[in-house]
Amino acid sequence: MARIGLSELDVFPLCLGGNVFGWTADKAASFDILDAYASGGGDFIDTADSYSAFVPGNHGGESETIIGEWIAERGSHDDLVIATKVSRHPDFLGLKGANILAAADASLGRLGVESIDLYWAHYDDPDTPLEESAAAFDSLVKSGKVRYYALSNFTADRIQQWLDVADANGFARPVALQPHYNLVHRNDFEQTLAPLASANNLGVLPYYSLASGFLTGKYRTADDNAGTARAKGAARYATPAGLAIIDALEEIGQAHEASITTTALAWLLAKPTVVAPIASASRPSQVPDLLAVDAVTLTPDEVAHLDAVSTWNG
Repeated sequence: MARIGLSELDVFPLCLGGNVFGWTADKAASFDILDAYASGGGDFIDTADSYSAFVPGNHGGESETIIGEWIAERGSHDDLVIATKVSRHPDFLGLKGANILAAADASLGRLGVESIDLYWAHYDDPDTPLEESAAAFDSLVKSGKVRYYALSNFTADRIQQWLDVADANGFARPVALQPHYNLVHRNDFEQTLAPLASANNLGVLPYYSLASGFLTGKYRTADDNAGTARAKGAARYATPAGLAIIDALEEIGQAHEASITTTALAWLLAKPTVVAPIASASRPSQVPDLLAVDAVTLTPDEVAHLDAVSTWNG
């Protein structure tokens, strides 16, 4: 188990992303994926109130609703850590205080839980004073509707400002960051966010851990898996430099009897402050490779090799 920052949340070191629920995975498939994850020892599920408003015909909240129905079918969520986000649902855009409070109530209703374990500010809202947003999250923590909160897609400067506001006003501090970070997208996190996370004991939960599926090794050319929901996003990495990373992952993975997918996640787990990469699955057969990261520890030389082969990327 891994501890998220200065919280008391101990989680499995692979967080299951809920962005596909109600999108590429319908309710039945989502239940099967969640069952496979939980039965394999997973206990940490991440979603957002806006998933999947980006799908024609959806309004947002579909993922939370499916997760809530799954929890109800299980009969309990006491052994789970549930994370969701606010600021992008069409009915609750931005981080104004009243909006955060109303969105939290809506998420609690869809999830069918009394408290959100980890509540993310999904994106920064420069039009709302940080004091107002931080006060709303603090209110949710003090009321018990939220156990801890955290920041996603914020710059290092804005995170530091938020921490300063929280300290100055006696508000609860965020406990974690959710940045875009993987072997083909390193610089943004490593140059500015990683030092800040380390200095402030913020747990890091990277999203796009598998680069839209590219780091599974399934997209070696632009034609691979053409027509799938993620093919376009993954194929852009299929350059000579990107494929060199896949080759290195495959070689290192063979030494651990691990897949390319598992090895890419293991590289993230080897990084200081990273608590649990976030990765999703569109079908149950993909879940074992995600769970397997718990059993794979890369050597310092293997991490250094992957660092070297991926230093080109932004």
